[in-house]
Amino acid sequence: MGSYQPAASFGNSLLKEFPLEPTFRNLNHGSFGTYPIAVLNRFREIQDKFEGSPDQFLRYDLAHYLLESRKALGTMLNAPTNTIVFVKNATTGVNTALRNLVYQPGDIIVYFSTVYGAVEKTIASLAETTPVRGRKVKYEFPITHDQMVEKFLTVIHKARGEGLNVKVAVFDTVVSQPGVRLPFERLTEICKKEGIMSCIDGAHGVGQIPLDLTKIDPDFFVSNCHKWLFTPRGCAVFYVPMRNQHLIRTTMPTSHGFLPVPGVLKTGSEEGEQDDPYSQPFDILCNQSNFELQFEWTGTNDDIPFLCVPESVKYRKEVCGGEEKIMNYCNNLAFEAGNRVAQMFGTDVLGEFCSSGAFDPAKEKESEFRKCAFANVRLPITLVDDQKATLGKLSRPEWLVVKASDATSTCRWMERQLIQKHHTMSPCYVHAGSIWTRLSAQIYLEVSDFEWLAGVFKGLFERLAVEDAMAALDIKN
Repeated sequence: MGSYQPAASFGNSLLKEFPLEPTFRNLNHGSFGTYPIAVLNRFREIQDKFEGSPDQFLRYDLAHYLLESRKALGTMLNAPTNTIVFVKNATTGVNTALRNLVYQPGDIIVYFSTVYGAVEKTIASLAETTPVRGRKVKYEFPITHDQMVEKFLTVIHKARGEGLNVKVAVFDTVVSQPGVRLPFERLTEICKKEGIMSCIDGAHGVGQIPLDLTKIDPDFFVSNCHKWLFTPRGCAVFYVPMRNQHLIRTTMPTSHGFLPVPGVLKTGSEEGEQDDPYSQPFDILCNQSNFELQFEWTGTNDDIPFLCVPESVKYRKEVCGGEEKIMNYCNNLAFEAGNRVAQMFGTDVLGEFCSSGAFDPAKEKESEFRKCAFANVRLPITLVDDQKATLGKLSRPEWLVVKASDATSTCRWMERQLIQKHHTMSPCYVHAGSIWTRLSAQIYLEVSDFEWLAGVFKGLFERLAVEDAMAALDIKN
C-alpha cells in the first residue's frame, strides 16, 4: 500500500477519485455506496493473488488478511479485535444474532415501526419457527428523541404487564427510510437498566457517524462497511462483546467452526468416539477464540471486500483528512442540501419540526434526527383518500394531488424515471401521510447537485399532473 496526497477540497473535484460514470450523479450513496479507485486497485491486487494461487490464499493467507482488517476496524470503533468479525451485510449480522438466541414461550422482540424491512421479516420468520413474537414501537413524525424513548419504555412496560418477557430489542443507529438518526445510545442504556439484550442494526453507522462501541456497550452490533466506509460490497462488521460470544453458537450458514454438543448426532445405538469437535480444514491463527474462528471460514466465498478495509481506512485518513472531517462535511452538506431542496419545493425537511406549516432552517439546527448524512424532503404532493380528503398534516392548493392507493406506485415510477431517464437516484417513500425523498450527502457532492435534482423532480411532477389530467378526460394512452 502506497501513500496518498491529501485532497485539496471536498466536492465535485473529488469525483475523479471514484469509478462512477461521468453521466451518473450518485445522489443515493446510502443504498449501495461506492468506493475510491485506490480501493478498487487494492481489491484487484488481492484478487490477482487469490486467483494466482487459490489454495495458498484460502488455506494460509486469508486468515492473516482478515486479522489486519479486524484490527483496523477495532481501532476505528474502539473495540477489542477479538470482538470484531465480518459478515456479508447488516441483514446477515442481525440474523446471526437473533437466530442464535434461544427463545421460550412468552419471549418477545421489541422493534420500531421504521425497522428495515428484511429485519422485520427475520422477526416474522422466527415467530414461525420458535416461540418468540414481535412487539412494535409505533411512531411517525413529527416526534422528538425524548418522545421516542418514552414510547420505547411504554411498550416494554406494557408487555411486562401482560406477563411477557422482553428478550431483545432491535433498533437502528440511522434508519434507512426515513433517513434519520435514532437515540440508539439512550436506547442501549435503557436495555441495560431493564435487563433486555440490545441488538443494534447499524447498517448506516460505520463511516457516517462517530461510534465508540466500548462506551455504547451493546449486546450485538452490526454495520455495513460498503455503504459509508468506502469498501467494496458486501462487507459488514459484526461486534459481539466477550460476555455474549458463548451465545453465538453458529454462523449463517453453519460451517466448519461450529462446535456441536457432544454426542448430538448419535442415535443411541451408535458406538464410538465423538467426531473431531473442530474440523476446520485450513491452518488457523493461534490465540483466537471459538467465536473468531467460526467467522474465519463460512464456506467458499469471495471475501476480498473484507480485506480492503485497511486500504479504505488509509484513504479516508490520508486523502480525506480523517473521519471527523468526512462526517462534518457530509452532515453539513445533508443539512444545507435538504433545506435548499425544501425551499425550492416550498415544503419542509422531516424531523422534530416538520408539519409545522412554516419551515424554519435555523430551528432545524436543533434537530437530533438530522445529525447524519441524510436529509428527507417532503415532496409537494397531497395524498388523498377515496373521498378526496387530505391525509397528510401539511398540504397546499398548488401541490400535485395523488390518491393514497397510488402513492407507492407513484414512488416507484419516479425512481424509475430518475434512474433510466436522468441517470441519478433519490429514494421516494410514504410516511405520515406524505411522500418524501431521501438525499444522501457524500464528499464528492455539492449543494448544486441537489438543486439540479430538485429541478428534475419538478419535471416529473409536471408529467404526473399532465398524465392525471389526461386520465380524467379518458384520453390517456
